[in-house]
Amino acid sequence: MKLRQLTRAVGSHFDAVVGASGLKGTQYSLLSHVVKMGPIRPVTLAYTMKLAPSTLSRNLKPLIDAGWVTTCPGEDDRGHLVVATEAGVALRADAQRQWLSAQLAINQRLGVDNVVALHALLDTCLALLYAPPDTSLNTQDDDLERHP
Repeated sequence: MKLRQLTRAVGSHFDAVVGASGLKGTQYSLLSHVVKMGPIRPVTLAYTMKLAPSTLSRNLKPLIDAGWVTTCPGEDDRGHLVVATEAGVALRADAQRQWLSAQLAINQRLGVDNVVALHALLDTCLALLYAPPDTSLNTQDDDLERHP
């Protein structure tokens, strides 16, 4: 519950500051990934951002509708690529200044050492949560043998 509370508080802060650009924090993050990585296959973008493909599609729609992102044919007939438009690149540059301002305010409020420590802890937790399960230890069978 504490993690969700922190996520909401930080998200609200970033939305308020970055919102001056016309983007929500989540939209800024998605647009930034597309600008940095594009043209990119949607499945690769979803994997990189740790999003379900359906969530990515839903989040891309407003960016496409606004003309900040577009799709183009991929290397073969089966897929397409996501790419930022010139307007999207320009918007991201403007929003990036506001994002930096929001981050500096968080750093000041929480303390840089706390922010760095939080980032390290989050990276560790994400790596553990997204790591494949260790199937070499079958604890269910062990538990059954000890507790029939």
